[in-house]
Amino acid sequence: MNQPLAYIHPQAKISENVVIEPFVTIHKNVSIGEGTWIGPNVTIMDGAIIGKNCKIFPGAVISAIPQDLKFGGEETKVVIGNNTVIRECVTINRGTKASYETTVGDNCLIMAYSHIAHDCHIGNDCILANVATLAGHVTIGDFAILGGMTAVHQFVNIGAHAMISGGSLVRKDVPPFVKAAREPLSYVGVNSIGLRRRGFAPDRINEIQEIFRTIYLKGYNVSKALEIIETDLPASKERDEIMLFVSQSTRGIMKGYNGNDKN
Repeated sequence: MNQPLAYIHPQAKISENVVIEPFVTIHKNVSIGEGTWIGPNVTIMDGAIIGKNCKIFPGAVISAIPQDLKFGGEETKVVIGNNTVIRECVTINRGTKASYETTVGDNCLIMAYSHIAHDCHIGNDCILANVATLAGHVTIGDFAILGGMTAVHQFVNIGAHAMISGGSLVRKDVPPFVKAAREPLSYVGVNSIGLRRRGFAPDRINEIQEIFRTIYLKGYNVSKALEIIETDLPASKERDEIMLFVSQSTRGIMKGYNGNDKN
């Protein structure tokens, strides 16, 4: 840890076996868990809490103040879980008084040049590919994958196990377990390959597919689709998760794909 070419505030809390490379700057109110590697030219500012066995690559800036004109200097945080990899030039801004923190879970991969704005909350085992950009107050569930150069509008929610095509503009909420692509962003199926890789049995995947056929492919409005799902389809963890996500959406969920659309 004794790196003479790095600046480490004497009150920063650095655990054992943390490797800090040259030209790193670590501010006062920072905590870093054991086994984490901090690459050259990383800046970690006040309010950062970083877990164990993380890897943060050159040029990343963690816990800079929000890019929000309403920010009043309140004491807020960035909290990063264990075993998360943050690649080159990623920026993660700390929270505002809206939630007081920005969070990234365990086992995530945040690829180069991605931006995570204030008050975003990212679950475990998520992947943000290169240049993925999250505006403020975005929530992403566990195991979600965002393709490269995806841009997510503020206050959007993305459900667990969702997969979003590279270059997408995400203006509406994306339900759990789905694939999303095209412009405007649309439902293009269930993320069945991802679900199989994560141990979902075929009958569970079939149930999820039937739920989304009802929502997107049978011509019902959302309220009617939810009514039919609750009445006609068997209760399950996945059914209830989808219904709760859709019913609580404030921005509305993304549209279904119409093959006749000019887009």
